[in-house]
Amino acid sequence: MSPHPDSTQSASPSKIVDVAIGYMAAKQLFAASEAGLFAALAEGPATVAEISARTGLPERTARILADAMSSLDLLTRTDGTYANSPSTARYLAGSGDDVDLRAFLAFLDAISYGHWLGFGETSRTAKPADLDLSGERLAPFMSGVMTYNALHAKMLAENFDFSPYKRVLDFGGLSVSFLGEALAANPALQGTFFSGGPLVEAARGVLAEAGLSDRVEIVEGDILEGDIPTGFDLVFLEHVAHRYDDEQNRLIAKRAREAAAPGAKLLLLDFFLDSDDKQRTIDALHAGEYLVIDGTIVYPEDQVRGWLTEAGWEPVETRALPGSPRIIIAEAR
Repeated sequence: MSPHPDSTQSASPSKIVDVAIGYMAAKQLFAASEAGLFAALAEGPATVAEISARTGLPERTARILADAMSSLDLLTRTDGTYANSPSTARYLAGSGDDVDLRAFLAFLDAISYGHWLGFGETSRTAKPADLDLSGERLAPFMSGVMTYNALHAKMLAENFDFSPYKRVLDFGGLSVSFLGEALAANPALQGTFFSGGPLVEAARGVLAEAGLSDRVEIVEGDILEGDIPTGFDLVFLEHVAHRYDDEQNRLIAKRAREAAAPGAKLLLLDFFLDSDDKQRTIDALHAGEYLVIDGTIVYPEDQVRGWLTEAGWEPVETRALPGSPRIIIAEAR
């Protein structure tokens, strides 16, 4: 058994301090994004004075933000000249080459961060803070959540082969982006988006804009009751599990199996808590995020696999997606 990385022989305050001041890094990232630092550097490497001129920031602030982002490996600094890293150039500079994560950062800053200021009370009571989406708060909330979902959909498409499948059902999902990415990866694939409420109208708009309306059927319904479409060789349960309680998830897994053809695959995408010795950080942190925002639940992976097995699915693999949740891949028995 290997020693704990923070064993008495190597005990250091560094990790504690790094975690404790993590909010400083986050707030400076949010400020840099809002000020257009990464977009400004898309024009080319720049000195502090040039960053100040391009963004309108005072030179002192430009230096602070640029140095902070450089220390976090989000920028490079060479002889006083700063440049985007490959990641910030791709996701924060507005290049249009990939998912633009600036809306997600704006959501974290405007909505999520305020909730975390009261996390001490939330941790004592296990009750979420009030989620106020009135007035101007709804737009950054929806834009941020859907942007984060778009990243997850992109990462799924880059890490799962959709070519063998003919019909895919997104069963009660949050974002039609998952179907959009799957259909883009396999031109022969046909999709069905089964959901209700405002998610249906949002899906129609996204599909029309992407030119995919003729390849996706939108079915309004309730994931917990009523008729469901059937005969699919691939089923998505994306960001469904954390929104429902244990008994509801058991029922959802069963109904997803009823929608599946023999031998079909299931992709259950969500954050999970681990049972082994090492917990993946992004999942553990989102357990707190979901609690403080709206009281939803990040479940242990073993519990999720139990729902699937009970419902007639055979879990065969868990696959991590970069900067995103994981997927449990299961086969219909």
